[in-house]
Amino acid sequence: MVTTRLRKIVSPCWKPYVEDDGDYSRNRGGDPSGRVEGLLWYKDLGHHVNGEFSMAVVQANNKLEDQSQLESGPMSSIESGPHGTFVGIYDGHAGPEASIFISNQLFQNIKKFTSESQELSADVIKRAYLATEDEFLSLVKKQWDSKPQIASVGSCCLVGIVCSGMLYIANAGDSRVVLGRREKPEKEVKAMQLSAEHNANQESVRQELHSLHPDDPQIVVLKQKAWRVKGIIQVSRSIGDAYLKKTEFNREPLLPKFRLSEPFQKPIIVAEPSTLVQKLHPEDQFLIFASDGLWEHLNNQEAVNIVNSCPRNVRCLYYV
Repeated sequence: MVTTRLRKIVSPCWKPYVEDDGDYSRNRGGDPSGRVEGLLWYKDLGHHVNGEFSMAVVQANNKLEDQSQLESGPMSSIESGPHGTFVGIYDGHAGPEASIFISNQLFQNIKKFTSESQELSADVIKRAYLATEDEFLSLVKKQWDSKPQIASVGSCCLVGIVCSGMLYIANAGDSRVVLGRREKPEKEVKAMQLSAEHNANQESVRQELHSLHPDDPQIVVLKQKAWRVKGIIQVSRSIGDAYLKKTEFNREPLLPKFRLSEPFQKPIIVAEPSTLVQKLHPEDQFLIFASDGLWEHLNNQEAVNIVNSCPRNVRCLYYV
């Protein structure tokens, strides 16, 4: 599943890797069957309750800030509740703390709220996102005196759940999920993007920010050839980034590059995800979940063509 083209994309950042902590192994779920080549870890084929999956993780920084997760089985705390497959892509920035926290808490919160509601729904997933956000901000408050830079740590968060023939997608940030669907007349597999992205380089996101902050002409600033929220960060939704959520964390001893000149009354960016729920059909062949690092090199159809060219026995779930 890890093709020659994908290897060419990631090969510039390959170098010898020494695993000196547990962060990298979290992406593997403790799975010893994966393969390691420099900063690339991949598993060509694994199984879950809805079919098969392939997975690859490329480390771009000295400290791995990203996490990925696959859970298959009960989607609630009750064994008799719904069963399915959960995929999470957590693209961290400014440190690994937020993405690690999400990988430990979000799925558990989804199971908790599914049990309480006695069903899985888009509302349940949104509640789980916001609960995870509140829990992380509470951690930031506890650690502020000893570790103030944790206030600058955040993570994009993309989730997909396949359950009872339905597909649930939730996204906060600029990761993306693409569906490969076989069109009947041509029998070609076409790409369908399912997630909305929250990046200030998109005009619709800038318009949303201006509407939410009408009294702030500097809510988005063009800096280093990219639009950034307050001239700092490109994403408008994330979990963490406490320095842009609560003014109490936007002060010394936080690093100057994260501090704003004036206090703010409401969160500048938010954690609430955009969601999509749709029924799966026989022509739906596979899903690709990936952070923005992949989509900077491949468009949706190119990624679908790569996955579709790889042999497999059944519909697979593939994510990077």
